[in-house]
Amino acid sequence: MTYFPTDYAEILDRIRTVNPVKYAKTRNFLDGAVTYLSPYISRGVISVKQVWEIVQRNGYTIDESEKFIQELAWREYFQRVWQSLEDDMFEDIRQRYTGIRHTKMPAALEQGTTGIEAIDEAIGNLYSTGYMHNHLRMYTASIACNIGKAHWQAPSQWMYYHLLDGDLASNTCSWQWVAGTFSSKQYYCNQENINKYTGTVQQNTFLDKGYNQLPAMNVPVELKEQKTLSLKTNLPDRSELKLDYTIPLLLYTTYNLDPNWKKGTKANRVLLLEPSHFEQFPVSDKVIDFIMGLANNINDLQIWVGQVSEIPSLHEFPAIYSKEHPAFKHFPGVKEERDWMFPEVKGFHNSFFNFWKKCERMLKKKQSPQLKLL
Repeated sequence: MTYFPTDYAEILDRIRTVNPVKYAKTRNFLDGAVTYLSPYISRGVISVKQVWEIVQRNGYTIDESEKFIQELAWREYFQRVWQSLEDDMFEDIRQRYTGIRHTKMPAALEQGTTGIEAIDEAIGNLYSTGYMHNHLRMYTASIACNIGKAHWQAPSQWMYYHLLDGDLASNTCSWQWVAGTFSSKQYYCNQENINKYTGTVQQNTFLDKGYNQLPAMNVPVELKEQKTLSLKTNLPDRSELKLDYTIPLLLYTTYNLDPNWKKGTKANRVLLLEPSHFEQFPVSDKVIDFIMGLANNINDLQIWVGQVSEIPSLHEFPAIYSKEHPAFKHFPGVKEERDWMFPEVKGFHNSFFNFWKKCERMLKKKQSPQLKLL
């Protein structure tokens, strides 16, 4: 299933069907019990905390859900990395030599012509649906960076451009994790592993080798052609805002489309689509259409295609509110805390393992008899 509804009631129904036990056992398989919640979490329609709480209410214990909770915690970890490193996250986090030969996009990946059936099909599906299974994202990144010897930046931008769940922290840090610039070693996959988890039976590809052979490979002929990316965002036309300067202004972003945020508050509600943001981090038409569909869940929401500083008479509002986010630190007014699963675990941790150890301690404190009865 790669259909992503934008109606909030349907999104909540999708959360209620999550089975963390099946997820833990099958999530790495292409046909596994994955949740398909990532576009809604990334866009701030729902939070990881909200997902976790609903799963508990459905009767699953923390012990049964631990692997699922851990995967949700990866998202918080990457967000904390961005908070701590700020724009430095978009450079090599650990300045390690990884055999990089160029800084362009392998053309075969962009065209879906690597010759590896599961990868080429996944790229086609990415273009048509805006989604790619997480395991296939890792395979794709490994082929680009560790087999094709491309620096991670260009191919990660290409993938982010097409993903409905495009989250700059998760996407950037995941690519760096695979490439070895934010991990202790590079991640490799071979054809046998791809066949196992995607259901293909392919042989005789450039990945049909043992793991000990992969690091020393020359760049295969299929990946030698390089391409300079040209990615552009087509934003909606600007419409004038109708504002009431006697009530607060609530600023929404493509990372905060929560229809329940300050739901009972009488306020101006404005979704900001800042051209400067999308020039730096472009997204596809499909992504923009998805964002606009999610925005329809917020009553009386207006769209502003322009910089926040260009909103008329910004200083006249009695208050301005937004949700804290590293991409929008320049917003004026009060920045409210996001809904974290582990709000106590802050700052930079040089590995997820170190971050998770602290989360586990918090998890044990939360595992009270009252919580188990939810």
